[in-house]
Amino acid sequence: MKNSTFSFIVLTFNEEFHLPRLLSSIQSLKASTYILDSGSTDNTLNIATEFGCTIKSNPFVNHPSQWHAALTSFDITTPWVICLDADQIVTNELMSLLQNFKDEDYKDVSGIYFNRKNIFKGKWLKHGGYFPLYLLKMFRFGVGYSDLNENMDHRFIVPGKTIIWKTGYIIEENYKENQISFWINKHNRYSDLVATEEWERIQKLRTQTLQPNIFGSPDQKKAFLKSIWWKMPLYVRPFIYFFHRYVIQLGILDGKQGFVFHFLQAFWFRLVVDIKIDEIKKQRKG
Repeated sequence: MKNSTFSFIVLTFNEEFHLPRLLSSIQSLKASTYILDSGSTDNTLNIATEFGCTIKSNPFVNHPSQWHAALTSFDITTPWVICLDADQIVTNELMSLLQNFKDEDYKDVSGIYFNRKNIFKGKWLKHGGYFPLYLLKMFRFGVGYSDLNENMDHRFIVPGKTIIWKTGYIIEENYKENQISFWINKHNRYSDLVATEEWERIQKLRTQTLQPNIFGSPDQKKAFLKSIWWKMPLYVRPFIYFFHRYVIQLGILDGKQGFVFHFLQAFWFRLVVDIKIDEIKKQRKG
């Protein structure tokens, strides 16, 4: 019998290495699973079909718009949805919480944060601000929505009360990122989106949907930190951010993989974004 309480939504693009792992981890929950694909050319869609998923396709622009399409394209009948990335899996701890989940026990709740464990090159990154890391992944369908004021970092907005499942772990491990060239190429594309977004924020063309609040929800705290980040001087802030992550937040304890990840993600990526913002400024002046 199908789960009548929640459904899963997953975005895919050439995820034949990841999708079987994710779908196997949630199969026992007997929940309807909806796949929004953006033009896979590998075995992704065959795998989704074998697992009985409902599949639709939509051209990819960015993650916020793709999640918006996913939340508005399917005829979902359950009161709750769980939105996962294809390179994530549900752990035993989270499985237990979901198996015992009853809508009547959460009548005053609109959204639930899961706790993510991020694996990079085979190592769980426990430091540098990457654990615990709470992501809003489960919410009432028709209540939560994708924040289209973001250009790259997708997040869901849920009016009403949210709670955190601190032991509701998802594990995220992208096998493709074991090849550093894939990581660099992907983040080079992402840096275009972030640079454009930040330039538009400088020009007051974008605003934050969430009210920044250092004492609020995990996403409100992130919005607060972003509001500070956007005011920091270009080229200086990557150094500060890397030092904060690697030294203050003890990213140094994550070993060789931690150094590579924190350096690339906190310094290299942020520096490339700043360079591209500078290029946009010069182009607009020209």
